[in-house]
Amino acid sequence: MDNNVKDLVIVGGGPAGLSAAIYGKRAMLNEVVIEKDIYSCGQIAVTDRVDNYLGLYGESGYGLAMKFKEHAKKLEVPFLEGEVVNIKDGDVKELELKTGDKLYTKAVFIATGSRHRMLKCKGEEKLIGAGVSYCATCDGGFFRNKKVAVVGGGEVALQDALYLSNICEKVYLIHRRNELRASKNLQNKVTGLANIELLLNCEVEEIVGDSVVEAINIIDKTSGKKDCIQASGVFIAIGMEPGTEIVKGVLELDKSGYIITDDSCRCSLNGYYAIGDVRTKQLRQLVTAVADGAVAISSYEQDNLI
Repeated sequence: MDNNVKDLVIVGGGPAGLSAAIYGKRAMLNEVVIEKDIYSCGQIAVTDRVDNYLGLYGESGYGLAMKFKEHAKKLEVPFLEGEVVNIKDGDVKELELKTGDKLYTKAVFIATGSRHRMLKCKGEEKLIGAGVSYCATCDGGFFRNKKVAVVGGGEVALQDALYLSNICEKVYLIHRRNELRASKNLQNKVTGLANIELLLNCEVEEIVGDSVVEAINIIDKTSGKKDCIQASGVFIAIGMEPGTEIVKGVLELDKSGYIITDDSCRCSLNGYYAIGDVRTKQLRQLVTAVADGAVAISSYEQDNLI
């Protein structure tokens, strides 16, 4: 690999990274997108259908991801399969890949996203996108008038349960502790609804189904009693993990590990921009990830007087 200095290297090929790459290409920047898996397009690729992206109602997550990738390829955005394992700061930043190869660039765009914490129970991974979901607002509409379960006891889990209670026949709220962690206001709202049933001190042992979710096997941690709940969907809300391993010790992170940025996606050091779900922000959705890519390129242009 040569030592030519890029204008920018985009680490991550999800919607945020691809959006930045498209805007960067239009600005005639010397760039490259690095992806661990050249066929990956972020979390959207495992979303069954996308109902909340303007103008593309009902598009499959994978289909929409492929459209994003095709758009970038038509503009001749260069892609490189590899994993960044280390970043050295400087006027020219050095990115070391797992292979030992190195890239040199004036700017780094971190678009490594965040990943949902998984239950790691039997059946979960197999049924992702077939009834197992990590986003109630994304996928809840597909379970209208059906029975579903939400797993978790924090703010997001209770908000998901409330949202789903408006469109689903019944919502089971499963939490492994004997009390919820969300605000009292949210707890009062949840306990006040007849179609939300709390299953506290319970853990999910297995999500059951051949091709789609059919039921959930749970165990009561106090009594040891096991039960099987009939449900068509399982919404797992036990937190997120940002993909910030490569910038720990380089960039400033918040207490949850997300990269701290300003509204223009600039990080704590010059020449670094964080985009998409990896950065501090109020809303992590497809539309905000795509917007981040455009905003960050604009910031780069301002910073470099392009």
